[in-house]
Amino acid sequence: MNKIVYLLQVLPTLVQIMTNACHRKCVPPHYKEAELTKGESVCLDRCVAKYLDLHERLGRKLTELSVQDEEMMRKAAVGSG
Repeated sequence: MNKIVYLLQVLPTLVQIMTNACHRKCVPPHYKEAELTKGESVCLDRCVAKYLDLHERLGRKLTELSVQDEEMMRKAAVGSG
């Protein structure tokens, strides 16, 4: 349950960071048109896909490291007790 609450607290920040980063990268500061150009749209799509892929990879790695830490702590507790 704590992970769900944490994700709900962190998700808006992550979305905001991703939005700002991809907007800076893909959309010029001075708009020429009201709608995104095809190039801007493709750039944003790729940027978001890469950001989400990286976020997923980091999440898996952090989970893996957390599990390893828990196993080491458990082994240490069993060994000392």
